[in-house]
Amino acid sequence: MSDLFTPKEPEGMAAKRPLADRLRPQTLKEVSGQEHLTGEDGVLSRMIEAGSLGSMIFWGPPGTGKTTVARLLSGEAGLAFEQISAIFSGVADLKKVFDAARQRRMNGRQTLLFVDEIHRFNRAQQDSFLPVMEDGTIILIGATTENPSFELNAALLSRARVLTFKSHDADSLEELLKRAEETESRALPLDPDARASLIRMADGDGRAVLTLAEEVWRAARPDEVFGQEDLFRIVQRRAPVYDKAQDGHYNLISALHKSVRGSDPDAALYYLARMFDAGEDPLFLGRRLVRMAVEDIGLADPQALVVCNAAKDAYDFLGSPEGELALAEACVYLATAPKSNAVYTAFKAATRAAKENGSLLPPKHILNAPTKLMKGEGYGDGYRYDHDEPDAFSGQDYFPEKMGRQTFYDPPERGFEREIRKRLDWWAKLRRERR
Repeated sequence: MSDLFTPKEPEGMAAKRPLADRLRPQTLKEVSGQEHLTGEDGVLSRMIEAGSLGSMIFWGPPGTGKTTVARLLSGEAGLAFEQISAIFSGVADLKKVFDAARQRRMNGRQTLLFVDEIHRFNRAQQDSFLPVMEDGTIILIGATTENPSFELNAALLSRARVLTFKSHDADSLEELLKRAEETESRALPLDPDARASLIRMADGDGRAVLTLAEEVWRAARPDEVFGQEDLFRIVQRRAPVYDKAQDGHYNLISALHKSVRGSDPDAALYYLARMFDAGEDPLFLGRRLVRMAVEDIGLADPQALVVCNAAKDAYDFLGSPEGELALAEACVYLATAPKSNAVYTAFKAATRAAKENGSLLPPKHILNAPTKLMKGEGYGDGYRYDHDEPDAFSGQDYFPEKMGRQTFYDPPERGFEREIRKRLDWWAKLRRERR
């Protein structure tokens, strides 16, 4: 039933709404790309069949349908729908929404409250949801692009189920384009290669692929068909999904580090290039490469640290875009270098021992005795000067007496050159098989 108090949209204005808005699904079954949630056996479909909805957190990248699905759930469950954004709302706004929801509940109707960007609320604001969730005043659906484990209160998470929305794959984006063509009653004026490029440019975002398609239709003259080069010229490339302070940043730097550690120069270069492309600070990447050199290469190839420091300095000297090549060179050097974390693990073990054993006095024979009193206490007695010993090695014990001899550094005994060749041959064989 239409709302008598909602202004009616003037005739002809519906067709002028953005394509992504006009193509919003009208039922859960029409939602594409989230079959694990909205398909026949999906979690949300089962909830609707059971007639019981609980509070949820929708976690996923932009353009995956979080807002749309929340609206559809309220309609199919017969709930009042309220929507607020954590960016623009404060405590006063929440109080008004809660009071309205209580009034509806008194009249026998429950409220589904959709909170966009819920991670933007501070801890106290998040806590304000708890009592109205517990007494059934509202069913909360919060949407976030950030990892809920890090951004939301534990108390809130314990009362809401986290559902993950996936980025659209090429098939679901193609499905959206076909629906758009049916709605517009015309084909998208792109050749097959350009169409594939447009899908890649959307980067898994359903809203973005429809917006890009709309731009192509606006730019095309009658009977004109665009190729790849035309598409790149007409449509501004969409920036990759990458938040330099959040998950995208940490996921890619983790992938880069593990590719280097796994001796895969091709994967390492790919992730390095992705981070450059997304606008990551090259000097941050230079610092991370230095870290990899000391953590994963270590004394198996001490030159790795020198190469990485030189690459960082070269970028600082050359700037962009020439300086990126120096960092790429260091990245490949690390990936193909012999690997050893013996120093890394030894330092961790030594640090742990230092904390556990407290302020133990070193053995007196290695302590200096600048005063008579200290000499009388036995400081320096029995010290053997290693340079005067056969092979310049005395074999004395340097650990505190109460601690006893410890072993932290245990370098692996293996032929590193053979290991490098074996790994590179293995990756080459794998690439040939994939082709």
